[in-house]
Formats: sequence, structure tokens, C-alpha cells
Amino acid sequence: MPTTQGQIITVGVTGASGAVLAQKTLALLDEDARVARVHLVVTETGQRLFAEELGLSSGDLKQLPSRLLGRPAAKIEVLSNKDVGASIASGSYEVHSMLVVPCSMGTLASIANGASDDLIARAADVMLKERRKLVLCIRDTPFNRIHLENMLRAEQAGAVIMPAIPAFYHQPKTIDDLVTQYVCRVLAQIGLPQEKMYRWTGHSSTREAKA
Repeated sequence: MPTTQGQIITVGVTGASGAVLAQKTLALLDEDARVARVHLVVTETGQRLFAEELGLSSGDLKQLPSRLLGRPAAKIEVLSNKDVGASIASGSYEVHSMLVVPCSMGTLASIANGASDDLIARAADVMLKERRKLVLCIRDTPFNRIHLENMLRAEQAGAVIMPAIPAFYHQPKTIDDLVTQYVCRVLAQIGLPQEKMYRWTGHSSTREAKA
């Protein structure tokens, strides 16, 4: 990645539990001056996830970003998961990195096996073939052998497998503390480190967040 300015990021949201992870990811990307555009793709089960976990009833998808963030979100563009001809479905369109958060085991399977049957899977396939950063925030437990083999296949193809596992070394006090630390670690993977991320310095009593 030659520069961190003017980043174009794709965010895929599936039906795996963890709507707050997607919400926090979009909020931080929207606030980040290094990010120029966010392409948001939500599966049908992802829409249901927002309804069940965040109380966001179904409505105009174009309004979803502002409803999630509680404020205008001009840099976030919603793309239909059925539109396999969208810009991000082509390697000729420059996308710096892609996050699938949360990533269901079904979507992982589609990506790991090259089944580009919807926009999220196709866009992820493009990231892999173009050797661009793809982070899969998988969310399911326990893992069976199929899950593990699909994770290995995706990782061998170039994806970063980042299970939605919370950290506790920063002494979190709230759910938001857990969510923020995890999402900050995810964004660091795509070259967008956040000031809010707690960084271990070797001593539990030292809480520094220096870059």
C-alpha cells in the first residue's frame, strides 16, 4: 500500500452475530481522514442482524449508514449484495482493502472455495487475485473441521483470518471498550492504526496509546 491517504475500503456485513463490530468499524472509518470512500455491502441476513441486535428495522438501504452512525455518513456508499456487476467486483477498480465484519461461516466457505455467487464473495475474490488486503472477522464457535479447513484455505490464498475474540489486557470496563479495541486491531491490519487502540508496553500498569 503506497499511501494511507485517500483510502477506498470495502466493508461486507453478514448474518453472523456481532452487529456492533460492523457499526464501530463504519464509525471509525467514517471519522478517519485517511479514508475517502467506504463501499458497504450487507447480506440479507446481515440486514436481519442489524434489526435483531441493534433494533434497526428494515428500510431504505441507502439510509442504513446514517441510521447506524446516528449522523450523516456521506463517504459510505451502500451497494446491493446482488449486484455482482458493481465497481468492486472488478480488479480494475482500485480498492485498497476489504473487511468482512462479522464474517459468517457460509461467507467464509464461499470465499475460501472461490464461489463468487454474490457481491461480497466476488469482491473478496477480487482482493485475493489482485493481492490486496482482505480481513475476515469470523464469528462462530466452536469451529468444526470444515470451518478450520476453510480458514486455512482462505489464509493460504492471502486473507487475514481475525476471529472476533475480545482482549482483556487493557482492562476493559464496558462492552464498547472490548469492541473498540478489537476493531482498532482490525483497522491496524489494513494500515489504518487508530489513536484509540490500546498498545501493550510490557507493564499492565502502563496504559499508553502512542503510535
